[in-house]
Amino acid sequence: MQFAEHIIAAADGTPLYARDYQAEGRGLTPAVCLPGLTRNARDFETIAPLLARKRRVVALDFRGRGRSGRADPATYRPDQEVADTLAVLDALGVERFAVIGTSRGGIVAMVMAARALPRMAGVLFNDIGPRIDKAGLLRIRGYLGSDPKFASWEEAVAALKAGNPGFPSLSDAEWLAFARRVYREDEGGPRADYDPGLAVNFPSAAEIEEGKVPELWALLELMAEVPSLVLRGEHSDLLSEETVAEMRRRHRRLSAATVPERGHVPFLDEPVSLEAIAGWLAAVDSARG
Repeated sequence: MQFAEHIIAAADGTPLYARDYQAEGRGLTPAVCLPGLTRNARDFETIAPLLARKRRVVALDFRGRGRSGRADPATYRPDQEVADTLAVLDALGVERFAVIGTSRGGIVAMVMAARALPRMAGVLFNDIGPRIDKAGLLRIRGYLGSDPKFASWEEAVAALKAGNPGFPSLSDAEWLAFARRVYREDEGGPRADYDPGLAVNFPSAAEIEEGKVPELWALLELMAEVPSLVLRGEHSDLLSEETVAEMRRRHRRLSAATVPERGHVPFLDEPVSLEAIAGWLAAVDSARG
């Protein structure tokens, strides 16, 4: 499916990239896709064309990722990413929307609830919650800040497999498609598609080990009346079953599904994901207005 591409300036002048899939059919609640920490709008190529049959879909690159501009690493924070997201949506005329937040994107959605809750018609948390497991944080901390470059796509796939456990059933073609969403083509071969400066505001290994990473339960509770869904990869090392259970206890309109044979994060096009997303969007659309 074709999409329009936009470059919109943030308040500090940083260029922000967005893909804009216009609805082919009925104009239901727009979906806004927010990617993971080192990911970009390409992550949603698995789901955006399907959703755009009935609703507008906007997928963003946060600052310092993909085709958005790099900026002062001190600004690579969820609160700044909220401000950037709202600036893009304002420029595109999107007033009320459902958020699909993958990993970091789900954290941004929680922070957004403190600033723009009336605009949020629904939230999908893709393998993320208010409490993040130590094992996953340490894994991410282990590679964040590097700027890997590979001689070939085969080499990039090998690195992706090593750094993303929990996907036992992916075919070679699926791993390659995954790699092409994560890495960009550069002179000499593929390389990471994010600013290594992202490491500046990420917790240190010592902070993670000592349990000094804040939990965001109060922000989740702010959106307790917003139709929500949490997807958890069966083998996730970032979101535990216990955290999902606690999320459901604190959020009365939150449903949950576990995606088999997926780690962090599900791709959103798995049968379990598609069924859960359809149910969530039906609740979002029925509550709109």
